[in-house]
Amino acid sequence: MICFVNICIFWTSAFVVSATELNHCKVQERFELNELSKKGDIILGGLFLLNFKTIRPELSFTSKPDQWKCEGFQVSAFQWIQAMIFAIEEINKNQTLLPNITLGYQLYDNCVNLPIALRAATALLAGMDEAVDDFHCNGPSPVIAVVGDPLSSHSIAAMRIMGLFHLPMVSYLASCSCLSNRREFPSFFRTTPSDAFQVKAMIEIVKHYGWVWIGAIASDDDYGQNAIKALIKEVSAFGCIAFIEMVPTVFKKEKILQIVNTVKQSTAKVIVVFSPQVEFNTLVKEIVKQNITGRQWIASEAWSTSASIAIKENFHCFGGTIGIAIRRGTIPGLEHFLLQLHPDFNSNKRIIIQFWETLFACKFSENSSQVNSTSRICTGLEDIGSIKTVYTDVSELRSVYNVYKAVYAIAHALHNLMSCENGNGPFENKTCASIKHVQPWQVLHYLKEVNFSNHLGERVTFNENGDAMAIYDIVNWQPSNDGKIQIKTVGLFDETVKEANQVSLAEEEMFWNFESRKPPESVCSKSCQPGTRKASRKWEPVSFQYFCLLSIDSIECINCLNDYWSNHGRNQCVLKELEFLSYEDTMGITLTAMTVLGTCLSVTVLAVFIHYRSTPVVKANNSELSFLLLISLTLCFLCSLCFIGQPTHTTCMLRHVMFGISFVLCISCILVKTVVVIMAFRATLPGNNMMKWFGVFQQRGTVFFFTFVQSLICIIWLVTSPPTPAKNTKYFNSKIILECDVGSVIGFSSLLGYIGFLACSCFLLAFFARNLPDTFNEAKFITFSMLIFCAVWITFIPAYVSSPGKHTVAVEVFAILASSFGVLFAIFAPKCYIIIFKPERNTKRALMGKQNAE
Repeated sequence: MICFVNICIFWTSAFVVSATELNHCKVQERFELNELSKKGDIILGGLFLLNFKTIRPELSFTSKPDQWKCEGFQVSAFQWIQAMIFAIEEINKNQTLLPNITLGYQLYDNCVNLPIALRAATALLAGMDEAVDDFHCNGPSPVIAVVGDPLSSHSIAAMRIMGLFHLPMVSYLASCSCLSNRREFPSFFRTTPSDAFQVKAMIEIVKHYGWVWIGAIASDDDYGQNAIKALIKEVSAFGCIAFIEMVPTVFKKEKILQIVNTVKQSTAKVIVVFSPQVEFNTLVKEIVKQNITGRQWIASEAWSTSASIAIKENFHCFGGTIGIAIRRGTIPGLEHFLLQLHPDFNSNKRIIIQFWETLFACKFSENSSQVNSTSRICTGLEDIGSIKTVYTDVSELRSVYNVYKAVYAIAHALHNLMSCENGNGPFENKTCASIKHVQPWQVLHYLKEVNFSNHLGERVTFNENGDAMAIYDIVNWQPSNDGKIQIKTVGLFDETVKEANQVSLAEEEMFWNFESRKPPESVCSKSCQPGTRKASRKWEPVSFQYFCLLSIDSIECINCLNDYWSNHGRNQCVLKELEFLSYEDTMGITLTAMTVLGTCLSVTVLAVFIHYRSTPVVKANNSELSFLLLISLTLCFLCSLCFIGQPTHTTCMLRHVMFGISFVLCISCILVKTVVVIMAFRATLPGNNMMKWFGVFQQRGTVFFFTFVQSLICIIWLVTSPPTPAKNTKYFNSKIILECDVGSVIGFSSLLGYIGFLACSCFLLAFFARNLPDTFNEAKFITFSMLIFCAVWITFIPAYVSSPGKHTVAVEVFAILASSFGVLFAIFAPKCYIIIFKPERNTKRALMGKQNAE
């Protein structure tokens, strides 16, 4: 093990020294990196892709080769650099995050070229011009962390070097799942989710629409190859891959034509593409040129929001594309910062000159070798805000938002390191002597523990593999009013929630670029006729199409997915019908009407009692408890509405909580009224003064206590195992019953058991007091109401168990309404009859006279 470490150190040192010596040599033909830098107490490195084309010099044995040239400046990528600078400037102004510390930066362009990217990585490690011996004495400030590289292949290569020195890299776009390997890449972090989650999100979309026959295209690099491996593994569980094609990273006309020909001839209507926009753009141009339409494209996050591909000319072929996109964010103040940029001819800011000349299609006179008669001269006074470009557009900050989060993650790690310096961290004080001499391995330690919320309330943290939380926007390419392509967010993938709800799509907002304006069908082969079965060709790979084979009493069958079942011909899997008690059903309309009727009657009785609150009938029956009882009955009626409609997380929890608490409140009021009747009768006996022990305060406290116990049961139930929407396929093969799974059976049983206990107690007390000879005695009415209540819920149990599908919910709603109507009519109908139709009996004298007559 010691020998292996020594060998690693030797070769690594040799590599860095060699690179540095090459930089130190006065070689006129050496390659000059495009850079942008600013001094500071602590320097952050950055790797970006500004130029997407590299011109290699021709090799010659008679003369020295020319320098490599980077061309094709990307204005959109320059926005990424400005976002990093903006974040650094913002942090420098923040006196609470890194007080008395100034951050600087050293940013390089990788030119979408691996050798140049490695050159930039070593430059961040050892500098460009100073020898290794002088580096720590009079060289530039060491880079303690790097933001980038955006490409997975470049990040893998760079981390082979940086990882040996424990230099942390926080990438904002590199998404290859291979980078989650902590043994190989111990100092790699990223603010973009891993491809493992991206593939999962795309598979969920494919499964959502029942596509089982798909094509796959990927870039011929680590990003594409790892994504394809994951895709094959996922698709094999439910479908087939029609073809797999790799887009070359170096343009090859014959390979592009071969891929286009495969797409044209394949019967797969759905094609998944994992490729950076630069490589895929060459394929897009050929597909548009050959007018290949009728395909549903599924885009990876690398090109799903590409402004260079999502253009009007490509819409007839790529309209309706569904893509996985990095979560969009907003950065306050960034737009104003972008507009403040001006040309700068400093040697360390040549990138700004390239940007300015590209944006305004001109050349500065200082670049005399590049100015010709047809070139427009740049003045440097051009107004950036006068033209609409991707640089100034801050409406879709996705990659930029990741850059912003990466810088702040490093800043928070440094902030925590300052706490270490003050003696609050895990390191010894001698290690944390000065934040200005911080080492990369210290920043690496605190990056692993970063956990903060930004201005949007989004939590920024890394898991044990250095990955960010997997949350994606799902976008759809749609036509806009001005004829261009609008990339609209139509859904969300959230890996942090339960698996059944990780993908949410707004179906009504989707655009399909087909004549039917509906999702296409993509199956392995056309449906076989009844009496035949699908069989694979033995001489072809498994992923090829099937042919139909005559089959009589065949024992070979293919099971449909859970959400599908076979049609009558047994030759196709069709989507099962969703069933739930809806407001459109006759049963749902009837129950809703009964609910509204019951609610109106309860409110009407309450209004009558309030209006006649000073009359003897209302006073004699404990008006305060009567008001509270009527309010609880109103809630009992209303809670039944939560049982109607498609179940959601909110309605599933709300229906049982409202049902449990409103019914306990109702029965508690009836129970207290019963006790009051008994106490009132006992108090009329000589020497008995029991009513003073059960006055108004005690009555309110009793109702509150009984209701509080039920509330406590509901809270414990919801916290431990709450009810959730579920798909039930036990009863019907052709239907999926959407219902609420109670979650905890103990919680649901406790809720019902507590209601039953109070109802039985109330019934027994009222039954024993039913014959009390008192004019104001309510015991008879209470006994009758509780008899109805108990009878309804006792018969409910067998009916509930034996009723399948939506009828189960209908039985429960009917039980709620029947018991509520029973209580309302049994207790309040006699009183309302006297108040409204027999007002002559609603007097104290009439009531006392009746009592004397008895």
